[in-house]
Amino acid sequence: MPLWHVYHPPGAYDPGHKQRLSADVTGFYTRVGLPKFYVIVLFHEVAADSFHVGGEPHGQAVRVVVEHIARHTQDPRHRRHTRETLAALLAPHTTERGLYCELHIDETPQDLWMIDGLTPPPPDSETERAWARDNRPTPY
Repeated sequence: MPLWHVYHPPGAYDPGHKQRLSADVTGFYTRVGLPKFYVIVLFHEVAADSFHVGGEPHGQAVRVVVEHIARHTQDPRHRRHTRETLAALLAPHTTERGLYCELHIDETPQDLWMIDGLTPPPPDSETERAWARDNRPTPY
């Protein structure tokens, strides 16, 4: 599961912006075969006086924290590619709109993850493809 936390100033994202950003994020992961329902994007509005960068309030900062659970990699080239691709995905929603943006990605152990009480199927398995096709978890 990719879980995205987007911390942003008030008014940075209206409902349409949120929908477009979450659709872009979801599209990235479904193109690599993850079920759509794995993707969760949470928007956290943070008042300018509560969002400090370098010890000072920053009313135009966005911080994106991504938790990758469904897929991990140790290959430095793949990790760099993922980071750069996600930064490019974010740019129209952040830096190209004049917002300062920081991004980091954590990898949560897969064996500590469940959906509806089910352990997700192995990556790229027939069951995972069925979950993606049906857009829901089912016992296996």
